[in-house]
Amino acid sequence: MWDSRGARVTGVMVSLGAALSLALTGCSGESRGDAPQRPGSGDAQDEARAQAPTPSVSPSPTRVYPLSKPPAVIPSVRDHEAARGPGWKPGPGRGVVIAEGDEELADEGRLIAGELKIAYRGEVPARAGDVELALGSGGKGESYTLVARDGRVKITGADQAGVFYGTRTLKQSLRSGGAMPEGVVRDQPDRPQRGLNLDIARKHFTAAWIEARLREMADLKLNQLGLHFSDDQGFRIASDSHPEVVSEQHLSKAEVRKIIALAQSLHITVVPEIDSPGHLGAVMKAHPQLQLRNVQGVPRQGAVDISNPQSAQIVDDLLREYAELFPGAWFHIGADEYQALTVSNPEASYPQLAQAAVQEYGAQARVQDLATGWLNDRAATVREADKRPKAWNDGFFRGGVVSGDKDVEVEYWTGKEIGARPPEEYLAEGRKVVNLNDEYLYYVLGEPNEFTYPTGRRIYEEWTPLVLRGTTPVPARYSDQILGGRLAVWCDLSGAQTEEQVAAGIRMPLRAVSQKLWTPGQPPLDWAGFTALANQLG
Repeated sequence: MWDSRGARVTGVMVSLGAALSLALTGCSGESRGDAPQRPGSGDAQDEARAQAPTPSVSPSPTRVYPLSKPPAVIPSVRDHEAARGPGWKPGPGRGVVIAEGDEELADEGRLIAGELKIAYRGEVPARAGDVELALGSGGKGESYTLVARDGRVKITGADQAGVFYGTRTLKQSLRSGGAMPEGVVRDQPDRPQRGLNLDIARKHFTAAWIEARLREMADLKLNQLGLHFSDDQGFRIASDSHPEVVSEQHLSKAEVRKIIALAQSLHITVVPEIDSPGHLGAVMKAHPQLQLRNVQGVPRQGAVDISNPQSAQIVDDLLREYAELFPGAWFHIGADEYQALTVSNPEASYPQLAQAAVQEYGAQARVQDLATGWLNDRAATVREADKRPKAWNDGFFRGGVVSGDKDVEVEYWTGKEIGARPPEEYLAEGRKVVNLNDEYLYYVLGEPNEFTYPTGRRIYEEWTPLVLRGTTPVPARYSDQILGGRLAVWCDLSGAQTEEQVAAGIRMPLRAVSQKLWTPGQPPLDWAGFTALANQLG
């Protein structure tokens, strides 16, 4: 000890000796200021103190931060590069800015600034403590990089949607952990179509309720809202071309435009659906002459007579009208559950359809060919309006002389119909498919027809985009053809739940769908952890 620390110990002992001497002097009853000094004694003490080594002073320790963990968000981020540091949190003087030349990010900047309760300063240089938003070259659509370093955050997106999703990660991370962890997040969705489908035809939902779902979807990085607004029970959006078909309870076009504007600001596309040639009961209530009847004259619910040219005329009028109202890229034309094709011998039951098929497509044509021709004609109508057509899988048939157009996206929901085709058949034909598997993703009010309300846990633990029908995934080689999926709310028994009950019922299923469509593979949290995180995020 003396060899390595002798000087330091000596200095300390001298200091202790001096302190002891002062203490003893104090014990004699004389204060330090009043104590008489012997001649020369003060100079000697000063000299001794001057010659004694000064005790060393240890520097203040620098705080060492542990390596950061990925931000706790839903859906989980794809990649996080850990770093050491305090991370970032909002505070006085901090603000949101956008990079020079990226003025189109102003809406994203204002939104996140308001959510974090810090200033929005616009297109100015970033300073210490700021959040900067920027557009960057490269990367797939909707991708972003978030860097939290040296007390700043920079979010760079391949497009505006990517920047927006980066702000959702920042917002959720602050809510779950109080700070954005130090490090770099590199993130992008696994599937391009991720969303919610709402049946607003059988049950009227208020505009405010739909807007609340859009805000919920946006924080989950969901980007597509399907609106099924025409069915047997109701037609729920105002019409100028055919006002006679509109139900008493409906959304005005002003309300729809407001919904669309909010959706666009949140990078969500609203996809309208007018289902035909089935599910048109509300239209036929005003036009009963269009209803399909069998050879005995018995009407079939919801089905129009597709051999009657008036049927196509009215449906095309409506498709063109709403193609102007909805600015998104897609229009859903339905095509499911046409009642003429749910009997064992459609040609015998509906001779007028059989005759029209032969006249249109030749001697070998059947009723299914006439229905496929209807599908293709409606697809052509929306295509002329610069929309990409979508249709339900049971509107596509094997065999026959007419095939469904290859550019119509197949929305696969069931394999229970007569002549059901497994999803591999559509994929083997090279078709693009969207997953709405009724085994996992159908929230049917009242649980009729053996449906049960889907649980978030079952989706989270069992379902993937490859599970298109039942519980068995299709081969992984088809993965690139599966564009994504949507949770679907159907209101078969519309009074079974209130709006509030529907919102509560789909809360965890929607979060599970978000996770499985954004981040492939096994989720990082078990179900209990995922539920706890969802509750923490609110």
